[in-house]
Amino acid sequence: MNRIILLALMCFSALPSFGQKKNVQDGLSRADYTILKPTYDSQSLLRNPLNGWVMYAPRNADETYWDIEYFVPALGKKVKVIDYASACYVRTSWSSLNPSDGVYAWDDPNSKIGNLLKGAQKRGLPIALRIVVDGRDQGQNTPGFVFEAGAKYYLEDEKHPDRQTPYPQDPVFRKCYGKFIKALAAEFNDPAKTSFIDAYGLGKWGEAHYVVYEDPKTATSESTEKLKAETLDWVTDLYATTFTRVPLVINYHRLVGHPLSWGAVNPNSEKLLDKAIAKGYSLRQDAFGMTGYYQGWEKDFAKKWNFKRPIIMEGGWIIAPGKHRYWTDPSGKYREGHDEDVRRGEFDLSAEAHVNMMDFRAGGETESWFKSFDLVKRFITEGGYRLYPDQINLPKNIKSGEVAQISHRWKNMGWGYFPNNIPQWNYKYKVAFVVLDDKGMVKKVFVDSESEPSKWLKNAPVSYHLNAKLDLPPGNYSWAVAIVDTTKENKPAIQLALDAETTAQGWTKLLAFQVK
Repeated sequence: MNRIILLALMCFSALPSFGQKKNVQDGLSRADYTILKPTYDSQSLLRNPLNGWVMYAPRNADETYWDIEYFVPALGKKVKVIDYASACYVRTSWSSLNPSDGVYAWDDPNSKIGNLLKGAQKRGLPIALRIVVDGRDQGQNTPGFVFEAGAKYYLEDEKHPDRQTPYPQDPVFRKCYGKFIKALAAEFNDPAKTSFIDAYGLGKWGEAHYVVYEDPKTATSESTEKLKAETLDWVTDLYATTFTRVPLVINYHRLVGHPLSWGAVNPNSEKLLDKAIAKGYSLRQDAFGMTGYYQGWEKDFAKKWNFKRPIIMEGGWIIAPGKHRYWTDPSGKYREGHDEDVRRGEFDLSAEAHVNMMDFRAGGETESWFKSFDLVKRFITEGGYRLYPDQINLPKNIKSGEVAQISHRWKNMGWGYFPNNIPQWNYKYKVAFVVLDDKGMVKKVFVDSESEPSKWLKNAPVSYHLNAKLDLPPGNYSWAVAIVDTTKENKPAIQLALDAETTAQGWTKLLAFQVK
């Protein structure tokens, strides 16, 4: 029996502890290690890129907009929407941003929308944009100078001569629009300013369907499919080559780019969307909760791209009085006068699609969400991504010049994923450990280039090993960790879901140690 126990002990001692490699090379540390199990923060709101709640701002909002409050029954008090938002979405017209040739609202101190965009930036809230050009039911969304230059257009109702909708294949339209998008990118192709660009913008409401290319009375199926494919190529090329640092999204619609608003799935839709995604596009859908619109095709398309491209949702039903009859939804789950049913429907579909972002749409929609505050909190704590290291192995005593063997394991507690793999980010976010001196100054930075946050999915922790040579003078130091932006001098960039002390620079402190 004693021999069996001895053999078992020998086998156990031969196994590497968490974070230790079996083969110890010359110079690697034989120091005194400790395994840390950092405390997960399951509740705090984390403001991270392409993650969390998106507040919506109307194009005519002024400075008071940012102070709007809604009463939250669950909290017994009023709250500001901005306190729960990670981005601000502005769906606006081309004409509002570019009223005349070469004139742009963001340069005009008297422009309401220009000041709205600056107001978001001033508050540290990145904006998101959709530019609408279709004029059939919102007035002239394309600036008049485009038509004066000769762009051809469609007029749906002669009683409204100002509701001109340009044909997107028209060369004058393309020249003017291309100039505008390049100017827009020069200002907003900056991840510090911009969360994402809703980068198609054609069709009614800019939703990537109901697009008009010809007079419907004379259009043919063959010409429509040809124009649709060529136009989608043109507009996605334009955005992909101008917005190189900011995520781009497109509405994954069963009739993407088509002249119809809804109907049977067009056989070319998946192919066209796949082409846009191949150019770097991510996904958005504007009809979550509308089960007559958001059906099996949309669910399957989302599933196909889950954890390869992030998904942003917008609720389809508008519950404000006089708007949508949401209780007629074919699911039969929404009772008239019970907007909380709609909120639950949107939440459940969002969880199924693993969305990264949800919407605080205008007025009544946002108020309705705050009445269903349990769902707001659930998305904060369950949705998108919530990253943290649940185990880290670090030396607490080490000789100067030795190589520390750092092992670290990471978890994502959200149903979404951290989209470090999208082309505009190009894997720029990495785990880094730093050594802080006794004054909290960074003395050494060790970036683990092998760490890949886009691979961290719920219920699938991932481990890494990093060797760090500590050529430091003897003294007292501390270890700290962060997910850094390698394009920004390895500065901490992502809020971790950790209940721990963080430095002013964003490093999460882990362990005091000595160099001997």
